[in-house]
Amino acid sequence: MSESELSWRDEGLGTRVRVALWLRDEVGEGGTFSKARLREAIQGAEQVDRRMRDLRPAGWVIKTYRDKPSLQPDQLYLEQMGHPVWDPEHRAAGLRQISARTRRSVYERDGHMCRRCGISAGEAYADEPGTKARLTLGHVNPHRSGSAANAEDLITECARCNETVKHLTGVQMTQEQVWDRIADLPRRAKQDLLSWMEADFRALTPTEKAWGAYRQLPAVAREELHRGLEALMRS
Repeated sequence: MSESELSWRDEGLGTRVRVALWLRDEVGEGGTFSKARLREAIQGAEQVDRRMRDLRPAGWVIKTYRDKPSLQPDQLYLEQMGHPVWDPEHRAAGLRQISARTRRSVYERDGHMCRRCGISAGEAYADEPGTKARLTLGHVNPHRSGSAANAEDLITECARCNETVKHLTGVQMTQEQVWDRIADLPRRAKQDLLSWMEADFRALTPTEKAWGAYRQLPAVAREELHRGLEALMRS
């Protein structure tokens, strides 16, 4: 199939490729668009906004109102198209390749828990009981190139925190709201929090590490461990 025959409507293509094709065919260089319009066009695809951002390291220049004052807050401007990521030769352009070994190392280092909210793989969110956490890797600092990512550059996040941090959406708490929560903590918890702030790192307790490791196991294995611990505690 030639480049001209490829369509962003083809759900068999990856989301980043579909976003690039949509920008090429529906927006064009020098055109403006909104995230809402993009989401409306490519429905049901995973993390559409993030896939659009993944085009920037591949040479796509997409500006916001912060870069171009004439834009409205909900508008984006496609200044320049970069690598044709719909072409197999350029499919990985701009993407940081994370090896399976690095991915496993980061998950184990972080105790198989989101380092932002503390939730474990498959655990239900307290405010969304029907939604279970899925762990992914986020970058400590926004990446600017397509070089390989090292463990030091990565952090374990749940998919929800990963998107919240990227977008800084309205679900982010204010400074005052965070302070109210801190003030309500008992003194020992305040001391723990202070030590985390000073180190800029939250050290996991052995119990938390065991919980994270337990949560990432298949359901059958978790049930066996559950029964084994119950038997151990009764002995």
